[in-house]
Amino acid sequence: MMIPLINKRETGINLRRIMDAKGITVKDVQQYLELGSVQSIYHWLNGNSLPTIDNLYALSELFQMPVDEMICGNRTPVIKRSIKTQTDQDRRLYSYFEKITEKKIA
Repeated sequence: MMIPLINKRETGINLRRIMDAKGITVKDVQQYLELGSVQSIYHWLNGNSLPTIDNLYALSELFQMPVDEMICGNRTPVIKRSIKTQTDQDRRLYSYFEKITEKKIA
């Protein structure tokens, strides 16, 4: 069994992708989180560090998405783990979701 680990670089890339898609700037994040400078945000985006739990929680509100969707790691996504309990329609929707997200990532 492998311990779930967060990939800082991929998480930074994902945060940048989310911010770009939502039209949110680094300055917007700085002001929202009431940070003294933008430096720590650039550290997150470059994969040098990760936001604190408190900041991740706040970013999930700002981005209007669960924390799990912002973080990239080696763990099986929660939606995939719960697929066994879903209906046929849910499985088809998830399969479609996987196909469209693969194209965006590739």
